[in-house]
Amino acid sequence: MSSSSSMDCASSKDKEAAADPPRAPWWTGETVAVVTGANRGIGLALASRLAERGLSVVLTARDEARGEAAAAAIRDARPPGLGAVRFRRLDVADPASVAAFASWVRDELGGLDILVNNAGVSFNEISTNSVEHAETVLRTNFHGAKMLTEALLPLFRRAPTTSRILNISSQLGLLNKLKDPALRRMLLNEAALTERDIEGMVSRFLAEVGDGTWRGRGWPEVWTDYAVSKLALNAYSRLLAARLAGERVSVNCFCPGFTRTDMTRGFGKRTAEEAGRVAAGLALLPPRDLPTGKFFKWRTPQLYSKL
Repeated sequence: MSSSSSMDCASSKDKEAAADPPRAPWWTGETVAVVTGANRGIGLALASRLAERGLSVVLTARDEARGEAAAAAIRDARPPGLGAVRFRRLDVADPASVAAFASWVRDELGGLDILVNNAGVSFNEISTNSVEHAETVLRTNFHGAKMLTEALLPLFRRAPTTSRILNISSQLGLLNKLKDPALRRMLLNEAALTERDIEGMVSRFLAEVGDGTWRGRGWPEVWTDYAVSKLALNAYSRLLAARLAGERVSVNCFCPGFTRTDMTRGFGKRTAEEAGRVAAGLALLPPRDLPTGKFFKWRTPQLYSKL
């Protein structure tokens, strides 16, 4: 290629770059992101990433000492001038704690823009399928996330950039893991499904666990109590997305896959930092690229009704 051709090519590229400059972030240092269960693992990595991007991050945890230490670690590690990080104690399974937290967000912060429901528990070893702690798992992973979301909904700023709810979920709770045909039909009937239906499914599961009849009833076969909690969370997220359509609040779920955390006893294909980075990317999608009512399996969005 001649020198004149090279110059013409470079000039053309410069013109293209000038015509399409990099998009500025839609968020500012005043954008408030709440991340639950963020004193360790994916939640901590996600909170750290959001702070690095310059947002004002509220890190929550049940254990005050661990939560304070996690927030301090992020503050110490991030470059000067980036997003503020503060800790606030929150037990998503405790109605009083949820109410107090919502009041604090309203009074101290004036609202929020992003909620990441990451807090969750799973008592099973990887090689077992006990449902001994099913009530605790459902109370935290499903009821807790739902209760907090409903308490904070009036506080979302709903700016033109669109507020966001991202629920950390699992492919263990996808519909293809559910073998009961009646429950599958109910969850697939998007026009008729209600929150009462989802609550009824959870109550039925807990009743069958209580009387020892849950085996062979078509429930997910791997980490059953955890899978049912995520099945319910996915269904609720889909309903909430439809309920908030047109109200500038998107609702999506994210499955990080088999990630090395305390919950998996250190087993997994990915690190918490990798999962946190992807989750942050989804939470910060540009408004024009932001979907709602989607389940992201890593970076790939999928329709609930196809699963």
